[in-house]
Amino acid sequence: MGLEIEGRASDSPYVSYVWRSRSEGIDRMTAVASACWDVVFWESPAGFQAAVAGPESRTSTVPVPEEAAFFGITFALGTSLTHLPAPLLVDGGVDIPDATRRSFWLKGSHWPVPGPDDAEAFADRLVRAGVLVRDPLVTDVMRGGTPDVSARTAQRRFQAATGFTHGAARQIERARHAAVLLRGGAAAEDVVHRLGYYDEPHLAHALSRFIGRTAGQLRDDPRPAQPLALLYKT
Repeated sequence: MGLEIEGRASDSPYVSYVWRSRSEGIDRMTAVASACWDVVFWESPAGFQAAVAGPESRTSTVPVPEEAAFFGITFALGTSLTHLPAPLLVDGGVDIPDATRRSFWLKGSHWPVPGPDDAEAFADRLVRAGVLVRDPLVTDVMRGGTPDVSARTAQRRFQAATGFTHGAARQIERARHAAVLLRGGAAAEDVVHRLGYYDEPHLAHALSRFIGRTAGQLRDDPRPAQPLALLYKT
């Protein structure tokens, strides 16, 4: 019983992660912060539904449909739907109308529901149709590059593409990485040193704000009563 999640990373510049999940015997979960947004499809006794789930600036508790099967595509940081810019989706989301097992409605057209094996092809179709765009500057900045624009322009473009400042996105990414390491058994002091936190209280504050768990809970409680939402290293 709980929330079983499996997924894979993607080498597409538009897709970060592809995942599937199933809920059993739970009605809520801890949603961890994420600078990325998702398109999510799920089926439950209430029917088939779909939504665009926005980036999350902080941890929160969210309801989970009972006995539901989910499929989601996490789009890469810096991508955006042309009619739903990422800044408008932060800490929110939009339901997708007319969703069935076969198709759903997005920006004036019906689209076939993708699956785990064709998520990248689905993203490519959105790009060709002008529905999905990407600012490569975001990837460059997150990798430590120096774009050929002024610092002010780079920050403006970064925030316009993601809804976050560069500093905020890096804080979220670092906290997620720390949580993954701790769940893998790493000691808190090792995570502090490896990821450049000032000290263990600094790490604890980041985990509380962005993950909703302490270092000990992440390391010692693999199946908590209220499970974590999708967590992977970005």
